[in-house]
Amino acid sequence: MGSARKRCTVAFALPQRQFLWEVELPEGASIADALAAAQALALERGEAGSVPWDAPVGIFGEARARHDIPRDGDRVELYRPLPADPRQRRREQVRRQRGR
Repeated sequence: MGSARKRCTVAFALPQRQFLWEVELPEGASIADALAAAQALALERGEAGSVPWDAPVGIFGEARARHDIPRDGDRVELYRPLPADPRQRRREQVRRQRGR
């Protein structure tokens, strides 16, 4: 019998484009392993240059450490810094509207 495997999606989004890499990993593979597999795919496809591989990571919107173990079917996400905090931007917008 072969060893257990899992599939994960590694995702990164720019304002104009989203990258998704489907990777197959050994059962005990970490987020770092998933990122390494995705980076190899990105290099093959010529997509690796615009991806900050050292960026903060998470699974389904929850921040995680690179040594954490994703489950089969998890979406591992690379996060880019936002130009402004969306909550703060919304507060300022409401403040301006109330001031009218």
